[in-house]
Amino acid sequence: MVKFTTEDKLAAVQQYLEGVRTYASIEAAIRTSENIVRTWVMQYEHHGDEALKKSYTSYSTQYKLDVLNYINVHGTSPNETAAIFNITSPALIREWRIQHVINFHKNHPF
Repeated sequence: MVKFTTEDKLAAVQQYLEGVRTYASIEAAIRTSENIVRTWVMQYEHHGDEALKKSYTSYSTQYKLDVLNYINVHGTSPNETAAIFNITSPALIREWRIQHVINFHKNHPF
């Protein structure tokens, strides 16, 4: 997996928002998926430059449950929710959902 600097991400976001490039052309130019570029754009729209800076965050169990509850209440996608909560990867939220279901079934056997 390619690592992108904050400057790389910001340049891609600005190119998209200014109408210079499409998601597909940015994807091809920097060799990443459209979904990653879309996530950067959504994060930028919600949180500005700070959202694109690298961060290594450990999330508490309560925070994870709050995020999952937000999805249930508002019907947002993992991508949109990641942007709203400034979570770097929507895949993390998908993992939390799976883990939550596994833990639920461990505590509530059939």
